[in-house]
Amino acid sequence: MSAHEPILAQLRNIGIIAHIDAGKTTTTERVLYYTGRTRALGSVDAGTAITDWMDQERARGITIVSAAVSSEWRDHRINLIDTPGHIDFTAEVQRALRVLDGGIVVLDAVQGVEPQSETVWRQADQYRVPRICFVNKMDRIGADFDRAVASLRERLGAEPAVLQLPIGAESSFEGVVDLLSMRAVRWADELGARREYDAIPSALREPAATARAELIERIAENDDALLAAYVDGVEPEPEQLLAALRRATLDLRLFPVLCGSALRNKGVQPLLDAVVDLLPSPLDIGPVHGVDPRTDQKVERQPDAKEPLTALAFKVAADPYSGRLTYVRVYSGCLRTGMTVHNARSARRERVGRLVRMYADQREDIEEIGAGDIAAMLGSKGTRTGDTLCAPEHPVLLETIAFPEPVVWVAVEPRGAADQDALATALHTLAEEDPTFRVRHDEATAQMLVAGMGELHLEVLLERVRSEFHVGVNVGRPRVAHKETIGREVPHVEGRHIHQTGGHGQYGHVILALAPGPHGSGIVFESAISGGAIPKQFLPAIERGVHDAAQAGALAGYPVTDVQVRLLDGSHHDVDSTDLAFRTAARVAFEEGLRQGAPVLLEPIGQLEVLVPEEYLGDVMALLAARRCDVVGLEAGPGGAEAVRGHVPLAEMFGFASALRSASQGRALFTMEPLHYAPVDAELAHRMLGTGGASSPS
Repeated sequence: MSAHEPILAQLRNIGIIAHIDAGKTTTTERVLYYTGRTRALGSVDAGTAITDWMDQERARGITIVSAAVSSEWRDHRINLIDTPGHIDFTAEVQRALRVLDGGIVVLDAVQGVEPQSETVWRQADQYRVPRICFVNKMDRIGADFDRAVASLRERLGAEPAVLQLPIGAESSFEGVVDLLSMRAVRWADELGARREYDAIPSALREPAATARAELIERIAENDDALLAAYVDGVEPEPEQLLAALRRATLDLRLFPVLCGSALRNKGVQPLLDAVVDLLPSPLDIGPVHGVDPRTDQKVERQPDAKEPLTALAFKVAADPYSGRLTYVRVYSGCLRTGMTVHNARSARRERVGRLVRMYADQREDIEEIGAGDIAAMLGSKGTRTGDTLCAPEHPVLLETIAFPEPVVWVAVEPRGAADQDALATALHTLAEEDPTFRVRHDEATAQMLVAGMGELHLEVLLERVRSEFHVGVNVGRPRVAHKETIGREVPHVEGRHIHQTGGHGQYGHVILALAPGPHGSGIVFESAISGGAIPKQFLPAIERGVHDAAQAGALAGYPVTDVQVRLLDGSHHDVDSTDLAFRTAARVAFEEGLRQGAPVLLEPIGQLEVLVPEEYLGDVMALLAARRCDVVGLEAGPGGAEAVRGHVPLAEMFGFASALRSASQGRALFTMEPLHYAPVDAELAHRMLGTGGASSPS
C-alpha cells in the first residue's frame, strides 16, 4: 500500500447538482459553516453567499459559474463544487461531473424531481457518478417527502434507499429519524450547530420500523452475505448495513436519500456524514484511462503519488485579481510549483507557476496538488479546458470534455470605434473561459457573431463584457450566412481579358468546365492543360482568379461552395500575358459559368438530436416538422426518453431552445452541430431572394 493511500481514502471530490432554486448554494453555505470554513452563515437572498461571488450571481440570486471549495469533516477533506442549475449553464455542470467522484443531488421537497434534475441526473449517469439525494426545503408549505422519493423512481428510474424520515413537515418540521441507528435527531440551537439524539416520537415508531425493514431489505437484495443473514432472521449491525449500502451506492444500484432544510439549518451534518460514509474516494474510483499520443496505445494510471503525473484541466477562468486561473484534477503523480509539464493536446511544455487551493473566490497558496486532488494553477497561458497535463517523459492523453454546440447566435458591435479592440479582447477572453461560448467574424455579413446556449447565457456574458471589461456593446439580431452553388454541369465556358495599348498590353484567355461538387468540398481546382497552351507559371494566378470570383455568387452575392473547376484550355501571348490578365480571365469565365450553371441557394444544415420524455414526443415532432426538420432516426433513449435525430436548417433554430422548453415543460434536451450546406427549397428560395436576401427569421 502506498504511503499516500490513507490520505486518498480520506478525500472526497463532490459536486452539488440540481434544478435551479432547489437550494444548492444554501446547502453549500451550510457545509462551509459546519466544517469551520466560515464564521457566519452566508445567504443567497441577502447576496452574502460565499460561492456566489460574481456580481451578477448576487444580483440574480442564481449560480452562474461552478465554484470550488475545500473543507474538512471527520478528518476527511471534501472538495466541493457548487454548480449552476440553469440549463443555459450546462457546460459548468458537465465539466464538474467529468472530474468529480460523487454527487449530492438536491431536490425541492415540494417539487420533487424537476426538469433540470432529470438533465443533470442523465449527465451524471453518463459519467457514472455515484450520488446521494438530499430532499431540501422540508420546512416549505406543500413539502411532501414521500412524494419527492416517489418522483425519483418514477421520473429517473432510480432505486432510492431512504435513510431518514422527517419529523413533521412545513412549519412543524423539527428533525429526522435516523433509520440506521433508530434514533431521532433534532437541532436545538437556531444555527443548527448542535445535534441532539433522543427516542423516536411515538407517532413515528411504527412508520420508522416499516421504513427500516424496507431499507434493510433493499440493501440485502444488493448484498449476498447480508441477504443470507436476513433470510435466516439475523438482524444486521448498523456497520454491516452501512458497508453494504456503500458498495451498492458506488455501483449505482442504490441512491441513499436524506432530508432536511438547509435554510433552517437542519439536516446538513448527517448529509456530511453520508458524504464521508457512502460516497467514493479516488481509490474507490480506481485508475484513469488514456492513450499514449506517440503510439495510440492505451495507458492506465493508478491514483498514486508515485505514478507519473496525469492531470486534467477542467476549467479556465479569468480571475479579476490574478489573471488566468486553471482548475485541475490530478489523477496520478503530483503537480508541483516550478515543475515542467507536457500538454498532450498542444504537444508543448509549460512551467507550473503558483498553485492555489480555492475557497470560492479566495485562495491559499500550496506547494503541490497530490493524486486524486482538485486545486488551481495561476498564470498558465497555454492550457485550455479539457487539456491533459502530464510528465514529459510519460505522455498520456485523457478523453477530453465534450460540450454541446451553442444554439443561439447574436450580432454584437462596439458602442464606439475606440472600443473595437477592447471588445474583441473581452469576447475572446470569455470564449477561453466558457467552451459553449463562441466568437466569430462573419465575412458574408461583416458582423461579429457570438454564440451561446440560450438567451440568458448570452445576456450574462455580454453583461460581463460591460461590467468586468468596461466595454460598451450593442447587441443586434443574427443573420444566417447562406452560400451558393451550381445545379448542373457547365462543360465549356470561356473568359478573356485582352487589353491592347501602345506599350505592353494584357492578354489572358481560359476555357473552364464547372461541375457540382460533393457536400463540404468547397472550390476544387484542377488543370487539364497539355501542350503548353497556357504556361505553368500562370496556373496559380488562374486558380486565384477562380477563388476571387467564388467570393460572390450569381443569385444574391453569397459565397460560392461545392464546385469542381477544371481548366480545359486557353491561349497566351508571349509578351502581353501576365498573372493579372489570367487572374481576370479566370474570374470572368467562372462568373459566366455560375450564370449558366442553374445557380442554387444553399443554407447551413445542423445535425440535431433531441432527447424527449415519451409523453411529449408528439408535441416535439410537430415542432420539428414546423421548422423543416428532416427526421432521420428515432430510438429509445435513457430513462424512458426517446432520442430523435434529424437534419434541420440552422435558420430555423432561432428561438428553438425556448420553443422546445414550452413543448416539453422544460424536460427535453437537445444538442446540435453544423453538418453541411444544402439547397434551399426552390419556392422558399424565391421568397427569400424576392424579399431582399436571406436572413434569420425574427
